[in-house]
Amino acid sequence: MRPFVLLATRGEDIPADEEYDLFLRYGGLGDHELLRVRLEAGPMPTIDLHAISGIFVGGGPFNHSDPPEKKSAVQVRVEAEFRMLLDEVVARDFPFLGACYGVGTIGIHQGGVVDATYREPVSVIEVDLTAAGASDPLLRGVPPRFAAFVGHKEAVTVLPASATLLATGDGCPVQMFRVGANVYATQFHPELDVDGIASRIHAYADHGYFASDELEPTLDAVRRLPVMHTGAILQNFVERYAR
Repeated sequence: MRPFVLLATRGEDIPADEEYDLFLRYGGLGDHELLRVRLEAGPMPTIDLHAISGIFVGGGPFNHSDPPEKKSAVQVRVEAEFRMLLDEVVARDFPFLGACYGVGTIGIHQGGVVDATYREPVSVIEVDLTAAGASDPLLRGVPPRFAAFVGHKEAVTVLPASATLLATGDGCPVQMFRVGANVYATQFHPELDVDGIASRIHAYADHGYFASDELEPTLDAVRRLPVMHTGAILQNFVERYAR
C-alpha cells in the first residue's frame, strides 16, 4: 500500500506525537503507512501525489484570519506551502482530509470566509449531518446526530461556492464539507478521544483557548457527552483511498 501523509503544525513534541498516534489508531494504520511531516520544523518537502494514498492535516496553532502583522514567518511560509499544495490537490481531486486547521486552509483556498464569528470553546458538541452528509461514503456508519470534540478560534463563516456542506452544528454552522468528490475538511477533531483531548487541554492551557482558572471546567466539558463515532471518518477515509 502507498502510504498516507500527515501534515502537522504543532510545535510541542508531546501533543504532536499524540496527534500522530491518534491518526494511526483511528485510521488503522501502521507507522510505515502514515508518514508525518512537521511543517513547523521546516519547509514542506515535495509531495508526489502519485506515490501516496492520501493526505491528512491535523490541528495547529495558526489562524488564517489573524492580521498579517501578527503572523510569524513560519505561519506565512506554511500558509503559502498549503496554497501551492491545494492547487494540485483540488485540481486532481486528490484524497485529502483536513481536521480543524485544515477546514480554514481549504476554506480560504476555495474563496470562503474564515473569521472568529463562530469560534467554539474546547468542549463536546452535537453535530448534525446534512442530507448530503448522510449519503457521503466518508460518513458511513456515523449517525445523523453525533458528538464531537471542538476547540477553535476561527471557523468558516461563508462556505465556498465549490463546497458541499456535510455536517453542521448550532454554534458553528460549518462543521464538515467536501470539495469535489475527494477533498474533505472537518471543523471538529475526528482523531480525538477523551484521553487525547484531556492531554491536549493540559498542553495548551496557556494558549488562549480558555482562561487560566477554567482548566477543570474545560476538562469537565469534554466529558459531557460520549464521543463514539468520529473515528469512523478516519477509518472510512483509509479504507476508501488506500491503494
